[in-house]
Amino acid sequence: MAPPLASAKLTLSYPLYASDFDPQNSNFLLVGGGGGESRTGLGNKITLINTSRKQTISEVVEINLSTEEDSVTSLAVASSTPSSVTVFAGINSSQKDQNAGKNEHLRSFRLEYPPRRTVDGEGSKDGVIQEYKGQTAPLGRASLFKPSTASKKETYQRITRLSRPCKVNGGQLGAIATGLAPEGEIVLFDAKTNGPMGPWVEARISTGKEEAGDLDIVGLDDAEDSPPATFAVAYCTDYMVHAFRMTLKQNAPPEPHLAYSEPHPDTFSRTKARPKFRSLRFITPHLLLLLQIRPNRSGADLLLLELSPHFQGRILSQQRLHSGIKSATALSVTHLPCSGSSQLSQHVIAVAGQDTSISIFHLEHPQKPPFRSLKIQPHTILRSVHPLQITSLSFSTFLTSPEPQQSTPPQYIKLASTSVANTIVVHTLPLLPYPPPSSKSPRQRYVLTSPGRSDSAQNTISIAMAALAMVLGILLLQAFTEIRGGTPEYLGVKGWLPRRVHDLIAVPYLLGNHTNTSHVPTILPSDSSSSAASAISSLSNRASPAASSANEQVTGALSDTPQKAKEAVSSALDAASSAASELSDASAAYSATASSTVSSASSTVSSAAFSVTTLASHKYNHIRDLLSRHHHHRRHETPPSDHPIPHMIIHDNDGTGDLRAGFLHEGRGEAGRRFEELRREEKEVWKRRLQEAGVWAVEEGEAVLKGVFFGGVAQAVGRAAG
Repeated sequence: MAPPLASAKLTLSYPLYASDFDPQNSNFLLVGGGGGESRTGLGNKITLINTSRKQTISEVVEINLSTEEDSVTSLAVASSTPSSVTVFAGINSSQKDQNAGKNEHLRSFRLEYPPRRTVDGEGSKDGVIQEYKGQTAPLGRASLFKPSTASKKETYQRITRLSRPCKVNGGQLGAIATGLAPEGEIVLFDAKTNGPMGPWVEARISTGKEEAGDLDIVGLDDAEDSPPATFAVAYCTDYMVHAFRMTLKQNAPPEPHLAYSEPHPDTFSRTKARPKFRSLRFITPHLLLLLQIRPNRSGADLLLLELSPHFQGRILSQQRLHSGIKSATALSVTHLPCSGSSQLSQHVIAVAGQDTSISIFHLEHPQKPPFRSLKIQPHTILRSVHPLQITSLSFSTFLTSPEPQQSTPPQYIKLASTSVANTIVVHTLPLLPYPPPSSKSPRQRYVLTSPGRSDSAQNTISIAMAALAMVLGILLLQAFTEIRGGTPEYLGVKGWLPRRVHDLIAVPYLLGNHTNTSHVPTILPSDSSSSAASAISSLSNRASPAASSANEQVTGALSDTPQKAKEAVSSALDAASSAASELSDASAAYSATASSTVSSASSTVSSAAFSVTTLASHKYNHIRDLLSRHHHHRRHETPPSDHPIPHMIIHDNDGTGDLRAGFLHEGRGEAGRRFEELRREEKEVWKRRLQEAGVWAVEEGEAVLKGVFFGGVAQAVGRAAG
C-alpha cells in the first residue's frame, strides 16, 4: 500500500453536490451546492477554493445564488485565463417558473482570480492573509431540455460534461443530461461561447424511459489536425453502453451505437437481477472505464471496455472494489501525459464508496490499440474521508512537461472530494519520474506508481517459481525415502548425516520379500475331481523328496539342541496340521477317493517342516557358537607372532540363501572382506541376515562382528535387492 497522503479539509455553510478543478490551474477548485428552494436557511452557492497548499485550503470567492431557485446539481469548468474562469452549472428555476413551463436550467458564470501574491499568502498583514473580494458575474442562462409533460415538474440537469478544447481551433463540445424526466434526453451543444445564448444546440438524443446514468466526451486525435473538430461521445444507462462520433456543425444527427449490453443471468442463476452501470470515463478514444454496481448492493466493479472503430465493445478486464464497498457514488479519472517516445501511458482512477472511503487505482496501457493484458492495479484506500456520503470526486490536471528534468521539483496531482456534510477534502498524490533516477535510461514521464512487470513476464516468473518448488519438493521426498530405506541411494544423502543422527533414523534399502517361494505349488480350483487329485498329487510328490533329504541331514542334530528342536518341531506340526485340514476340506469337495492322498501329503508336509526347522536351528546355533569363540579369542588371547589367531568367516552357501561359517588359519586370500571393510549398505544387509537367523542381536553391537570375514557379499546384497 502507498504511504499516507497529505490532505486538507474545509467545511462550508451548505451541502456540496458538484466540483471541478480548473484544467489550466490546479491551485483552484470550484464547488457548488446548497439547500435548494426551501426555508432551511441553507444558501445556494458556487465557491472558488484555493488549493495551493497541501495542508490547508481556503475560500477565495463565492457566488451567492437565489434561495428561490434550486441548488447547484452539477457543474464543469468551460475555460480559464490567468485572471478568470468560466463555469457551466445546472440550476433549476423556481418551482413556480417550472409549473409555468419555464425552466432555465443551464447557467454560466465568470469568476475572477485573486492576485498571485494573495493566493500564495505573501500579501499578508501581521501574519493574517487579507480577504480577497473577487468579482463574479453571471453570463447567461438557457433552457435546452424539452418541456416536461409530467403533471409534477421534477426534471433537473443531472449531468454537465465538457470536452477539453481542441488544440487547433479551440472547438469544445458540451453535453447535459436529464434527471427525473418522463423521457430521458441528452443535449449536445457548442461550448465555445461566453454564455449559453443563440441557437447553439448541436444535437438531441432521446434515451426513452431509461435516463443516462453518466456520459463522457473525448477529442479524436485524427481530427485535431484540421477543423472541424470531431469528438467521441459515450453514455450509459442501467444495462447498456452507447457510443458515437460527433462533429461540430454537422448537419446529420448522430447515430448512437450499442457498444455493450449487460447479459441476462442464465437459467440456473440464483438471482435474475443484473448489475447496473453507474459511471463511465474515456481512457482513450478506444478504451472506456465503466463503474458497475452489483445486484442488491452487494459490491462494485471497474470494467475496461475496448471500442472498435465501429464502436463495438468487448470487456478486457474487471477489478472488484474492496469488500467494504457495497455501492459506489462517484468516479473520476486523470491522465498522466508522457513523451512522444514512450509507448505506454498511465491513468489514475478514484472511486468513492457508500462507506465514505475512496479507492485509488492506476492503469498502465498503450497509447493506441491493440490493448492486451490490461489490468487495473490498486494503489491505496482512503477510509472515512467524510462524515456523510461523498457526492463528487475531481482530479486536477497534470500540466508539467511530461519529460522530467534534473531541475524539475517534485510533482503532484490533487484529488478533491465533497459531501452532503458541507465538507471538502483535498488529497495530494506525489508522482514519480519514470524510469527512476537510478536507471540509466532517459526519463520519459511521471507516474503514480512505477509500472510492474507485464502479465506475460509475471506468468513466466510464476511458472518458473512453481517448477522450482516442485523440484525442491521432489528432491526432499527422494532424500527422505533414501534415509528411511524406501529407495536405492541416488543422492547419497545418508552420508551427509551426522553419525548419531544416521544411527537413529537411517534404514538400509531392502526391496521386497526375500523368502524363496519357488518350491510352493500353485493349486487352482477346478470343476472336476481329477484336477484336485492332480494338484494334491503334485504337492505330495514335491514334499516327499524334501522330507527325505531333510531327515538324512539332521538326524544327529536333535541330540545337540533338544530344546530348540522341540520348539521348532511343535511349530512345524501346527503348520502341518493346518495344511492337512485345508487339504482335507479340498479333497472332500471334489472326491472321497482323494482322502488317502491328502493324508499322505499331510504326513509328508509335517515331516518336511520338522526336518527343515531342525536343520535351520542346528546350523544357526553352530554359527553363533563360532562367533562367540571368535569374539573370545580376540578379547582374551594374545597369540605368538608365528601362530596368528584364526579368523572366522561367514559366507553365502553358493548363492542358495543358506549361511556357512568356519575359521581361516592362513591368509584371507579370496575368502572375503572384513566387516569393517564392507560398505554401509553391505553391513546393513549382513546384520539383518544374522539377526533373522538368531546368530546376532542389535544390543550386542557391531564390536562382536569386527574382524569377521564375510564372503559372497555380492550374492547376499543382490538377493536382498531382488
